[in-house]
Amino acid sequence: MSIKESEQPSEVGLLTFGEHLEILRKMLFRIIAVVIVLAVIIFCFKKETFAILLAPQHYDFCTFKLIEHYMHVLGWDFHFTRYSIPLISTELSAQFMTHITISCVLAILLASPYIVFELFRFISPALYESEKKYSYAVAVVIYALFLIGLLMSYYILFPISFRFLATYQVDESIVSTITLDSYISTFITLTFLMGVVFQLPVFAYILEKMGFIDADLLRKYRPYAFVIIMIIAAIITPPDIFTLIMVTFPIYGLYEASILVLRRTES
Repeated sequence: MSIKESEQPSEVGLLTFGEHLEILRKMLFRIIAVVIVLAVIIFCFKKETFAILLAPQHYDFCTFKLIEHYMHVLGWDFHFTRYSIPLISTELSAQFMTHITISCVLAILLASPYIVFELFRFISPALYESEKKYSYAVAVVIYALFLIGLLMSYYILFPISFRFLATYQVDESIVSTITLDSYISTFITLTFLMGVVFQLPVFAYILEKMGFIDADLLRKYRPYAFVIIMIIAAIITPPDIFTLIMVTFPIYGLYEASILVLRRTES
């Protein structure tokens, strides 16, 4: 029995190798053009951009104010200790290069929906209609989980890590002076890693479809998974127990979510 015409890949899939390369070249040019335009716009809004990026370094960041508010609601007179940790720049071109780097990184992040759209449009002619529907859903889930990971890092993980590490002193005579490069590199690395780590349910779904794992296997190895997650969290986070806890439990929650996803796909 032949496959229905609607279930066959598009005729675009019959293009020659050279034609595919030409389509790919045009797609890359469009993506690069969009990223460059966004990077220039972000570069021009320097004050607003760095006001957002540097906000987690302050003692009155919105996360801390929210924690204090709910503590007061519960009847506890709790206040975070006020602190001031100035950032310094030790190289002549450090601030300018940081500005360019941040502009490019944020431009890629803002352009990511368009980049995903272009990539999907490039490969979609080779997909069946049923595969396209799953691809739409998977792309939306991947992007949503990535954004959740970014937001968690910005509002919870990085501010708490910075507060603890920047104010920690082995002796009162030693004052912490943190460079702008250190702040930005830690911020970007931690935020990106959390975005990737939040893809755990997607990775589990793909591995299940490939026949490597199933829900029963993940349930069986829960204790070992928790230990492995703690080790991974210790590697990707700054060396303090508070950040370790803040990362371990959300990742383990994603592990449990992966079990639920696999159970639904298997039923």
